[in-house]
Amino acid sequence: MVTEHTVKSFDEELNLLDSKIAEMGGLVEAQVAEAIKALVTRDGDLATRIIVQDRRIDELEYQVNVLTVRMLALRQPMADDLRAAVAALKIATDLERIGDYAVNLSKRILVLTQAAPMVSVPTIARMGRLVQGMIKNVLDAYVTRDADKAVDVRNQDRDVDQLHTSLFRELLTYMMESPQNITPCTHLLFVAKNIERMGDHATNIAENIVFMIRGEAPTDRRPMGDDSSVTLVRPQDRRPDPTSGANS
Repeated sequence: MVTEHTVKSFDEELNLLDSKIAEMGGLVEAQVAEAIKALVTRDGDLATRIIVQDRRIDELEYQVNVLTVRMLALRQPMADDLRAAVAALKIATDLERIGDYAVNLSKRILVLTQAAPMVSVPTIARMGRLVQGMIKNVLDAYVTRDADKAVDVRNQDRDVDQLHTSLFRELLTYMMESPQNITPCTHLLFVAKNIERMGDHATNIAENIVFMIRGEAPTDRRPMGDDSSVTLVRPQDRRPDPTSGANS
């Protein structure tokens, strides 16, 4: 028999689950913002703090997993409540992965601080801020249960993919210009890929929010604009070497 006390207790558990996701999301959003700042300012100390702070995100993911499994086992939720519990489990995993990518990015930053500044960094930072905005908006969509806002976030991933393709081509061009650019550009390629993957996970969260609210996931093909896997740098795209003579 379901009593008023039982319903109230279950509602409290759902609210606790929401608060854990919100706290976790806030930490992840801050990690991404700080990682972009560390990249632009070449701040190795900040990058190191980001790596250390990731432990709290991992702890929160564990707490969400324990709470959700307990709810599924003891409460046996149905319909909206079941979708909320399952979505929280998946969203926590995606948030944890975004945090991991912020850590990976920070490790690359520690290496890049030892190299000369690269002109591609502002574009990478712009892509990072775009992803940061996606994370903020998708967390707002989760808290407010706004499926339309989640769909908007899903559509923004195309812009991130297109920037990633552009950066991929640009960095390859720099690597072709000079062997000295190969090492820093390789690290920046990984940085850009980490940010692009953050956008993918934010999109995953958006899709889970739509499923949680509407009872069905988006059926149209996910918007994509990343052609880096098939991008080639043409000879005419190469910049002339300024150190070589005009008639050499």
